[in-house]
Amino acid sequence: MTLSVIIIVAVLAVLVRRVIGEPLNARDLWIPPIVLTGIGLWSLVGIDGLRPADYAWLAGGSLLGVALGYLRGHYVTVFEKSGHLWQRYTGRTFAAVGLSLAVMLGFGLLAAKLGVRPDASPIQLGIGLSFLGESLAVTRHALTLNAPFAPERSSILRR
Repeated sequence: MTLSVIIIVAVLAVLVRRVIGEPLNARDLWIPPIVLTGIGLWSLVGIDGLRPADYAWLAGGSLLGVALGYLRGHYVTVFEKSGHLWQRYTGRTFAAVGLSLAVMLGFGLLAAKLGVRPDASPIQLGIGLSFLGESLAVTRHALTLNAPFAPERSSILRR
């Protein structure tokens, strides 16, 4: 199996779980975006010769990524079930995903037209920041419900 197929299968599995609904675990909500963002930032360390336009693109793209992720997270349904929080993606969540992809594609095309270096925009950083924005919105919704986050998966499986 190629890496592309593995990634596609993993993404589809996550999407199916989120459409059906899954327990909302704080660690699962925050650790992956933090790790992806860290990897993206780390990949910038080895790049020599970034220009002011590259840094501006990074700053603008980062803010845009967090904002679009927050928008997507705003449309995630958060609810209480079995004594703890759950989350579910809705049609509006997927509409926000489509809008986000279109906006980021346009932003990327504009950056390329303006001569921004392609390696100044690590994919992991963009994905990580987007999911950080989603995590912010989902956490905000979750805290208004006054219910506990779901226990870690291993303890859910033992039940």
